Amino acid sequence: MQARVDHLVIAADSLDEGAAWCEATLGVVPAPGGEHPLMGTHNRLLRIATVDYPRAYLEIIAVQPGRTPQRARRWFDLDEEGVRDTVRREGPRLLHFVAAVPDVRTAVAAWQRLGIDRGEVVQASRATARGLLQWQITVRPDGQRLFRGTLPTLIEWGQVHPAPALPESGVTLQGMGASHAEAGPLRAACEAIGLQGFAVKEGPTRLCAVLDTPRGRVRLHSGGL
Repeated sequence: MQARVDHLVIAADSLDEGAAWCEATLGVVPAPGGEHPLMGTHNRLLRIATVDYPRAYLEIIAVQPGRTPQRARRWFDLDEEGVRDTVRREGPRLLHFVAAVPDVRTAVAAWQRLGIDRGEVVQASRATARGLLQWQITVRPDGQRLFRGTLPTLIEWGQVHPAPALPESGVTLQGMGASHAEAGPLRAACEAIGLQGFAVKEGPTRLCAVLDTPRGRVRLHSGGL
C-alpha cells in the first residue's frame, strides 16, 4: 500500500476569517469549496500540488452557521471545546491532515492490527459545479483526530478528485511532518500504510507543513492543538 498526503486541514471560526487568513499568510485568495451536510461544515480550497505531492490541496474548514450535522460529533475535533476556543481566540491554524489511500478498508485493518481505531468508514459527498464529489473517509464517533492530529484521517476518493479542477495558486507544499512524544507508534502507523512525504520525530506534539508562497516560504504548525 502507498498512501500520500491528500490535503491539509486549516480550522477557522468562519470561512470569511479563513479566507482573510489565507490572503494575509499565503498571499492568495482560496477558491470556492462547498458544503458537507453530513458534518455541518463548509470549506474553501487552495491547490498546493507538487511533483512530490501530486494532488495536494489546502482545505479551510469551518462549522456552517445554522447547519445541524447528521452525526453526533463533527470530524477533525471541530466540536472539541479547546479546539474551537483556541481557533476563535487566536485565529485559523493548521489542525490536521488527510492521507489518500487506494483501499481505505485495508488501511483501517492495518491500523487495527497495531491497536489503532481510526473509526468507521463513512460515505460522504458534496455538490460541485463539475458534479458530485464522492469519497469514503474514516471518522470516529467521537470525532477525534488521534495522536493530537498528527495521525492522518484516511480517505479513498471516487472517480473524481477535487485538486485537478482547482486553479494554480502559486502556493506549493514543500514538506510535511510531525513531532510527538510517542514518535515510535506514530511512525509505525505511517509505515503500515506506506505514507510518503511525511517525516516523524520525537518531541513536543506538533504538526508542521512547509509551503512556498508569493510571500516567500511559510511554515504552518498546529501549535500542539
